[in-house]
Amino acid sequence: MIRAGIVGGTGYTGIELLRVLVLHPEVEVAVVTSRADARIRVDALYPSLRGMIDVVFSAPDVAALSDCDVVFFATPNGAAMLMTKALLEKKVKVIDLSADFRLKDTKEWEKWYGMEHVCPDLLAEAVYGLPEVNREAIKSARLVANPGCYPTSVQLGFLPLLEKSLVDVSHLIADVKSGVSGAGRKAELAMLMSETGESFKAYAASGHRHLPEIAQGLKSAAGESVNLTFVPHLLPMIRGIHATLYAQVSHSKVSLEEIQALYEQRYAHEPFVDVLPSGAHPDTRNVKGSNRCQIALHQPQGGQTIVILSVIDNLVKGAAGQAVQNMNLMLGFPEDQGLKTLALYP
Repeated sequence: MIRAGIVGGTGYTGIELLRVLVLHPEVEVAVVTSRADARIRVDALYPSLRGMIDVVFSAPDVAALSDCDVVFFATPNGAAMLMTKALLEKKVKVIDLSADFRLKDTKEWEKWYGMEHVCPDLLAEAVYGLPEVNREAIKSARLVANPGCYPTSVQLGFLPLLEKSLVDVSHLIADVKSGVSGAGRKAELAMLMSETGESFKAYAASGHRHLPEIAQGLKSAAGESVNLTFVPHLLPMIRGIHATLYAQVSHSKVSLEEIQALYEQRYAHEPFVDVLPSGAHPDTRNVKGSNRCQIALHQPQGGQTIVILSVIDNLVKGAAGQAVQNMNLMLGFPEDQGLKTLALYP
């Protein structure tokens, strides 16, 4: 039985980590931190966990967390980097669900996140935690940068085409919609139900901080720089991401049937990527609460444009579920252990 700690246990990703980890047969959740709710029982704040956990929220403390085998950071950007080096020195494995270690370029990180990175030396060591790409590296990692929710849906959608150099990398488009939980658990006017309900909007169209993360992953897959237009949208729902991706095929003779076969082959042994039959239209509700990504492919009018539809639950495969998937790989557990939950329906 391994001991796990969660720093930031009251945000949506922290709560989702608790939901998954308390049912994991190899994990004891030993430490859960929250400055605001210190000394309150976890199951008093979240009665859905009654009978599943006997832990009191505590203030973040390296000494207490050092008794853990693995620590998850479900914190705002800029928090994990303040404690990670000390935990690594104590032989604790770290999985960061924020963006602190996702980008390899320090200056690029500081540009997009508006603060100085306090341990840039760890950026080179951190393994980007997309198992479908970096599985072997994750197994031996002591620090994993868990991908963002938008980057997960977009990269899984584009990867097979880029790996085989089948599309024009100078013209990629990602039109992506997210539920409001993607903005985190905070009191903001723009997130109120009366503001988001019965409405739909794009935001950060001129540049979103997930753009460099996505571009970094796509460049690695393609072996060259890519030109990506990424526009996120806010949907009036709680969970889910729907990515509609557009790419121009480089060779006119490539058929949709060949591309369908490519995707099925690429993800045939991936436990959490499901390539749907050609012509399908995945719904976010079909992955809600699960760690699965569902993908469908289209070639409108048989033309040069390939449309990839990619859906995930932003709090599971886009955050907490993928973090536990990474933990399983790091600690030698079956990759799908604790993650076999089916989607909620309706």
